[in-house]
Amino acid sequence: MTARLTQHVRRRLRRGLVIPAHPLALTPSRRLDERHQRALTRYYLAAGAGGLAVGVHTTQFEIHQPDVGLYGPVLALARETAAERPGPSPVLIAGIVGRTRQALREARLARDLGYHIGLVGLTAFRESRETAVVEHLARVAEVLPVMGFYLQPAVGGRALSYGFWRRILELEGLVAIKIAPFDRYRSLDVLRAVADSGRRDVALYTGNDDHIVADLVTRHRFRSAWPVGCVGGLLGQWAVWTRRAVDIHQSCRTALDSGTVGTDLLTLGSQLTDANAAIFDQGHQFRGCIPGIHEVLRRQGLLRGTWCLDPTMSLSRGQGDSISRVTEAYPGLTDDAFVRDHLSEWFR
Repeated sequence: MTARLTQHVRRRLRRGLVIPAHPLALTPSRRLDERHQRALTRYYLAAGAGGLAVGVHTTQFEIHQPDVGLYGPVLALARETAAERPGPSPVLIAGIVGRTRQALREARLARDLGYHIGLVGLTAFRESRETAVVEHLARVAEVLPVMGFYLQPAVGGRALSYGFWRRILELEGLVAIKIAPFDRYRSLDVLRAVADSGRRDVALYTGNDDHIVADLVTRHRFRSAWPVGCVGGLLGQWAVWTRRAVDIHQSCRTALDSGTVGTDLLTLGSQLTDANAAIFDQGHQFRGCIPGIHEVLRRQGLLRGTWCLDPTMSLSRGQGDSISRVTEAYPGLTDDAFVRDHLSEWFR
């Protein structure tokens, strides 16, 4: 039996949301820092995020390891903190990894904790046939509605064919796709597969942190009569400066509704790509991606440091200077004033 998403959540997902990929707050001894972890969740929701993705790459895949033992506690902490806020619950997305046995265990745990969707990572299937990956996703979708995930190879993803996307679009439990190969050709494979499938109920989200604005303002027409495009984003880049991310997302929606995408918006998109290159450490093959996100949050007071579970993960040489450069060059991308005004509320 396929797991089903409530109509309310499905409508919100298809309307388009800002969904930050939630980082992991650690103490200097690399233990979970619950106080700062809660503050981050409160920040994202106060900034206007409509969803949270927890247990994903930005949360550090090491939390899925049994000897680390943080997967359940981190998911539960985000769910509990999100429940403090009045009004509709954010759409909660749980990162799910591993071979099928592990993935099913994680999907059941996420479902029982109140998560709505599983974002299924395929790193464990990098050498597998695509038919095996489709079967894996079908099994997970019996437990929890799934978001397909095209992850860039530089951080653990794999190439996936147009045919693969057509096959998983036949899965009733597929409710969304995160398109994040950081590659225009591969992104188009997904978009064309969705158009050719006729699945207008599947919500498309950009994960291309290098192409955010262009993904959000572009609608593609293939053989079908209806345009296909990303309605929102599930992004590591949106784990920082989230208040401005909400504004940018709204600007993209307004531009689409008007039928006119102004040059100012495209310029903003270029600036955001430049900022992402510094934060994600593109110059060093993304090795400092997670510490770069942490560094921005540390400077704002939302994290105590840039520590990761893997002690070898740290800012690359010159990365801090690059982050300073883009912060100074593009103050309109930051939300420092918003954070400063509300920081004490989030640490209550």
